[in-house]
Amino acid sequence: MRKKIVAGNWKMNCTLPEGKKLASEVIHMVEDEVNNEAEVVLIPPFIHLTGIQSLIGSSNKIFLGAQNCHQNQSGAFTGEVSASMLVSCGVTHVILGHSERREYFGETDELLSEKVNFTLENGLTPIFCCGEKLEVREARDHESLVGTQVEKALFDLSEDQIRKVVIAYEPVWAIGTGVTASAEQAQEMHAFIRNQIAAKYSQDTADSIPILYGGSVKPDNAKEIFSQQDVDGGLIGGASLKSRDFTNIVKAFD
Repeated sequence: MRKKIVAGNWKMNCTLPEGKKLASEVIHMVEDEVNNEAEVVLIPPFIHLTGIQSLIGSSNKIFLGAQNCHQNQSGAFTGEVSASMLVSCGVTHVILGHSERREYFGETDELLSEKVNFTLENGLTPIFCCGEKLEVREARDHESLVGTQVEKALFDLSEDQIRKVVIAYEPVWAIGTGVTASAEQAQEMHAFIRNQIAAKYSQDTADSIPILYGGSVKPDNAKEIFSQQDVDGGLIGGASLKSRDFTNIVKAFD
């Protein structure tokens, strides 16, 4: 049975006091109110990592994630953070290939392949993001583009390695726009990705990999989206900055 995961990507938001307050609220709400087995991953800016890890402690339900990492272990890369540094902070998950990293920082599928390999070597769980812009969707090239993103970044992995990856499908046209892909559209793309992995590796491997939906998930649509056969949770943006909304999204699995 695949893991159910709800990951909150805070992006570049929250001062240190604000972040500690938000994390503390979420941790207490999740521990007190959530009755399902979903894993919760809090993914704040780098400056919050050690403080939030101290709040999470030894929870077996709530984990700490980072928003990016460099593809080298150390060196003269000013402003970057390595996988080993993240591990030393108690981080277990790392987002790679978010559409904003691709768009604003020029990250390519080839670079992301390096990052995925490096994070796995360091014992981290990569949350690999893929997805299309509106013009690609309208041209009906979305399956081709997403298929290429998955193939170039992940298909040099061994079968054992890819089983340790989490994939997040994020239609770029539905991120921060208030527009959400329908539950049927989400299911269609998640099934496409899973079938692609099955064709490369095996159906058993494909069925073991959590695929999350990322794109304007809110408390009022989470249950419908999460109920789809191939949707295993969400990569939550804006709603992760509101403790009540985020907790209610996690409770959609109850």
